[in-house]
Amino acid sequence: MSNKVGADPEVPAKKPKEEEPEQESWGRHLEFVLSCIGYCVGLGNVWRFPYLAYQNGGGVFFIPYFLMLFLCGIPLFYTELAMGQFSGLGTLGVWKAVPCFKGIGYGMILVSFMVIIYYNVVIAWSVHYLFSGFQKVLPWTKCDEWWNTPITKGQCAISKAVAEDQLDCRADNVAEYDRLFWKFNATVRAEWEPVLKNQYNLTNDQIADVFNAQIKAEPSEEYWFRRVLQLNDEFTDNGGKYTMDESGNVLGDLVGSNLFAWVLVFLCLFKGIASSGKVVYFTATFPYLVLLILVIFGATLEGAGDGIDFYLRPDVSKLSDAGVWSAAATQIFFSLGVSFGGLMVMASYNKNCVSVDAVVKSGPGLAFIAYPEAMGLLGGVGPFISFLFFVMLITLGLDSQFAMVDIGVAGFFDEFPQFKKGWKKTITVGIYCLIGFLLGFPLMTQAGLHWFNLINDYSAYHGLLILALFFTITVHFVYGFVTEKFRFLSNIKEMNGEMNIIAKGYFYANWYGLTPAMIIFIVGMAFAGYKTIGEAYGDEDVYPSWTNNLAMVMSMSPVIVTVVYLVYSLIITKGKSIYPAEDFKPKAH
Repeated sequence: MSNKVGADPEVPAKKPKEEEPEQESWGRHLEFVLSCIGYCVGLGNVWRFPYLAYQNGGGVFFIPYFLMLFLCGIPLFYTELAMGQFSGLGTLGVWKAVPCFKGIGYGMILVSFMVIIYYNVVIAWSVHYLFSGFQKVLPWTKCDEWWNTPITKGQCAISKAVAEDQLDCRADNVAEYDRLFWKFNATVRAEWEPVLKNQYNLTNDQIADVFNAQIKAEPSEEYWFRRVLQLNDEFTDNGGKYTMDESGNVLGDLVGSNLFAWVLVFLCLFKGIASSGKVVYFTATFPYLVLLILVIFGATLEGAGDGIDFYLRPDVSKLSDAGVWSAAATQIFFSLGVSFGGLMVMASYNKNCVSVDAVVKSGPGLAFIAYPEAMGLLGGVGPFISFLFFVMLITLGLDSQFAMVDIGVAGFFDEFPQFKKGWKKTITVGIYCLIGFLLGFPLMTQAGLHWFNLINDYSAYHGLLILALFFTITVHFVYGFVTEKFRFLSNIKEMNGEMNIIAKGYFYANWYGLTPAMIIFIVGMAFAGYKTIGEAYGDEDVYPSWTNNLAMVMSMSPVIVTVVYLVYSLIITKGKSIYPAEDFKPKAH
């Protein structure tokens, strides 16, 4: 092995060092496994994957999904874990392996920091729903509250007053349907029109909408948009619009929920993995218990089989659509959390005697409209199911949030190890959480959903994909060959022993060919289908031109950081920083 050394431009000439705090380690191997599971299985699996599967061929979508998992996801997943475990270092320290590419570490921190801002707001929404659900009647099933529209209130009043058989809009007999269903009943309409006009102050057009069979009252949707987000209210009813330029008021209850969520994150992280490693015993396993209960309960409901058939019915023609393959590949990044740096950080706490092989309506509308609406149909067990579901969402969110916050904190400790111990560590974690909370304020205004869409759609997409390409090329081609052929593979052998022939063939083929090729394909598809956020949501009044510029800056910032640091480092060190740093060595057993 060559002893040629490259210096990181930020690291001065070698001088006597104070004794650094000992690197933390997991109490048990199970804590590491559960933390990885919790990190990978996040909120996106609840609201993004079901929508993608339905939109992209139903059951057929699993073919490109698992193929992309095999070709792209698992090789990247293993690489990130192995680099973190071998070095025992965090997001920045690990790049002592190739100092000039330390910008990849900064890019990972940048992406993860943008994500934690909006991700915690999702946990805050779940907290709001959790506590709001502690009622005999779930509030999002109500149709006569202050947040409901006049049309919904009118439909609600009539529905409560008419006979039960007049509520059935699905009668088998057309004549019976016309005679019984109250929206087609002339007597009901004649009786209620003056009430709606005088008592509910409805206009003639609104009364027509009340009796329009095509317009259905949506209490759960109104609760989401008019109560929780308050994106729609009297101002918007009268022609106004909350936009990125006109954010409206800060919503105090969401601020409180977001603060509560950040306090949970802080309490679970301020002692490092000594605390978070214990918390994951609950947060990583509870969602599976809830899902098992919901699956068993759902399977017993009338029409469950029809619903599953409708959702998963395969559309083979979708396999010829390149967009479906791109969607499957992109989802792998969000499902496994690769290239964010979280896997490296968690693996860095491993002892080297542990084998890495052991681990091996989209969006919020689905989680906060469709699912709550379904709970409202469950009668007396609705509040209990609501409790389970939103605790599940909170635990899913917290697991991923722990790892993403730790990415930035671990990077800071790599650079300033003197802050790793005692009260300094607590203060560091507290400040990081406080900054994340304060930067979340725009998302807690009445235009908060627009800010959420901006950060959610553009903070971790194009730049993250290119970062993944940089990562795999740097580890397998630069680090892997500059000083010693297949150096990365030697590191794995040093940790875990020789790979068997099947594993070796699989990983060699992917690391040195298929995985980079697939990432290039994904990046190409992402840019080919690029739309400004105004175009994507069909409203350029809500998203003015400056938001498009901000979106591209957020998306490409990790790439810019990586390239600028690479050029700077190579110039300053005269090319020597492409070689491993002198103090880069395996983590001590």
